[in-house]
Amino acid sequence: MHAVRTAGRALVAAVVPLMTGCFAGAQSSGADSRPRRDAMVNEQILLRDVSDPAVLAAMRKVPRERFVPPELAPRAYDDTPLAIGHGQTISQPYIVAYMTEAAGVRPEHRVLEIGTGSGYQAAILGELARAVYTIEIVPELARTAARTLADLGYSHVQVRSGDGYAGWPEQAPFDRIVVTAAPEEIPAPLLEQLAPGGRLVIPVGEQGQTQWITIVDKTADGFANRRTIPVQFVPFTRRP
Repeated sequence: MHAVRTAGRALVAAVVPLMTGCFAGAQSSGADSRPRRDAMVNEQILLRDVSDPAVLAAMRKVPRERFVPPELAPRAYDDTPLAIGHGQTISQPYIVAYMTEAAGVRPEHRVLEIGTGSGYQAAILGELARAVYTIEIVPELARTAARTLADLGYSHVQVRSGDGYAGWPEQAPFDRIVVTAAPEEIPAPLLEQLAPGGRLVIPVGEQGQTQWITIVDKTADGFANRRTIPVQFVPFTRRP
């Protein structure tokens, strides 16, 4: 089983303002981490089952150390999830790459992400998509992610703080939806917000039980589901 504790859980009315976060901008610009990023791709991702050139290029480009607390920057490229505070983590690099490839994001796509966490998955998606809309339930994480993404130039990535169960209806439909927390059942609003031909990638299952990355394609005949790899994600939480 791929042990995964992912960064973020998945609305309030407003997009998150850019504010100084607890680790945004605290690390290097990323130029000196390129060898570590190359090693991460070569040793953790290429040796597994991810081969999409665009995904690999994104993983080589985004400075992962900018998305973890300063004290964990030396471990930013380890093959493991890392704590980012508030009981949340940043997913291990392989799982980020795997879910991104499974989504099949293309340059013309509009993407919704549920569970921003530190913003790393949103940045990877931002390398591939025309626009990314990402929702995070922990306000402090949403503010920090918004600042980090803005500092790195991802002006086409919008961050919202709130409960992601309802998705982002004002911006729907979406060509792709990526969820980084595990519900026991797929939220119906997310299915409704998929564009024709759209795809949802989401871990599904109970906590303490085997969860599965589930790919849902919206076809002319309805929804086609398939399970791929077993994982363990944090629960998909909702506000009371």
